[in-house]
Amino acid sequence: MSNAENGQEPPEQEISDMTAQNAGSPVPGTAEADEQKGAYAELNDRFLRLAADFENFRKRSERERAQTIALANERFACDILEVADNIERALKSDDAHLREGMLQIRQLLSAQLQRHGVCPIESLNTLFDPEVHEAIAHVPSDACTGTVIDEVCRGYRMHDKVIRYAKVAVSKGNENNHKEV
Repeated sequence: MSNAENGQEPPEQEISDMTAQNAGSPVPGTAEADEQKGAYAELNDRFLRLAADFENFRKRSERERAQTIALANERFACDILEVADNIERALKSDDAHLREGMLQIRQLLSAQLQRHGVCPIESLNTLFDPEVHEAIAHVPSDACTGTVIDEVCRGYRMHDKVIRYAKVAVSKGNENNHKEV
């Protein structure tokens, strides 16, 4: 029976022999731990680089989007300035040609708006639609109840989205037909 089995400590010579034997071979799990630490460090580095790349992409995309919007606004403004120039010319002309000039300016403006996807909403003599109309008056008329009978301010769509609702007067029918006899 050895000293260790008896519960006694091994002599110092035996301890130094065991330590010498273990010094040559790696401690179990140390190589695996080093390998896992290396893999962790590599994955962490890849993650940090990916996060930085994503942040740079997000910032670059935001800048490009802002530049695109600014460029689109600039093009639209240049087109509208052409209309403003024509209004100035019309105001300087004599009264005899004023109406003709204003009609031409309206056509030019309408063409510029359509080129940018802005179209008027046709409202007169249609049924009131709260998705495109804003009723500002409810008046008696010979038209059917709920029919738009006057357009106070024209509405507009831009690429199928209402950007300004038409302000309209809506018929509430003929009052004479509603009176009791």
